[in-house]
Amino acid sequence: MNQITDELLRLISANPIDGKSAFNIREDSQCAGRQSTENISIENKEGAPGIVIRVKPGTKGETVYIPACVTHAGVDDLVYNDFYIGEGADVTVQAGCGVHSEGEEQARHNGIHRFFLEKNAKVLYLEKHIATGNGTGEKRIDPVTDIELAEGASLEMDTVQLGGVTSTTRKTRAVLQKDARLVVRERIMTDGDEYARTDFVVRMEGEGGACDLVSRSVARGNSRQEFYSTIKGNAPCTGHSECDAILAENGKVLAQPGLEANHVDAQLIHEAAIGKIAGEQLLKLRTLGLTSEEAEEKIIQGFLK
Repeated sequence: MNQITDELLRLISANPIDGKSAFNIREDSQCAGRQSTENISIENKEGAPGIVIRVKPGTKGETVYIPACVTHAGVDDLVYNDFYIGEGADVTVQAGCGVHSEGEEQARHNGIHRFFLEKNAKVLYLEKHIATGNGTGEKRIDPVTDIELAEGASLEMDTVQLGGVTSTTRKTRAVLQKDARLVVRERIMTDGDEYARTDFVVRMEGEGGACDLVSRSVARGNSRQEFYSTIKGNAPCTGHSECDAILAENGKVLAQPGLEANHVDAQLIHEAAIGKIAGEQLLKLRTLGLTSEEAEEKIIQGFLK
């Protein structure tokens, strides 16, 4: 791995790879390191760039790391990763992507992840995106996540993008069966002329299914964000979608949460709130000795936690 990859890994990894866990490190469209364990295997995907991760039934407490890095302009990285999580397993998947560019050409990573969780399986999915470098070309990250949750399965996603990404389109599709559960926590900050789009579509097909989608974002500078969500209740289920956004300078946010109830016992709720930082919040912090800029930063940091 090169020096830029090492630095990107430090920025996108919530926890460093410990050497005992399963991992696959992707660098500029190539594998830069891989390790399987007794319970988690990682193999090349046939017919397409990417990997297949298989977790044995009953596996508990293990983590698999799959970071991807683009380290220079002119790279358009496309990868297909499939996750097969065995019945009753309970594991953490730590993903993340870093894009670095000093050139005029576009640098892009597009990761297409498919999750297949068997009965009562659980996954905590951690994903952090960041872009660095002074290149004038676009730095893009466009993740696609497809999720299939069998009876009693549960997936919790915690996704973060807080700096440097010129453009991102984030698509998530999920199908939930009986008593399955999906929780998504998304945090995004854009600045300058950056653009971010989030698009959720969740179908709840089994009785007792539940989903909770929460997006918190800050649009600064001249940046623009769009948030779309559709929850379809096709059985007795519960669903909640929430978009909270803060505007600063000339930032713009469009929020369009949608609900589709196709069963009399589908209980669906959506919320959306967009606005600037309240003046009384700034005033309170300024009375404690902070400047206006420092007060604004404190509020934003707390909002995006």
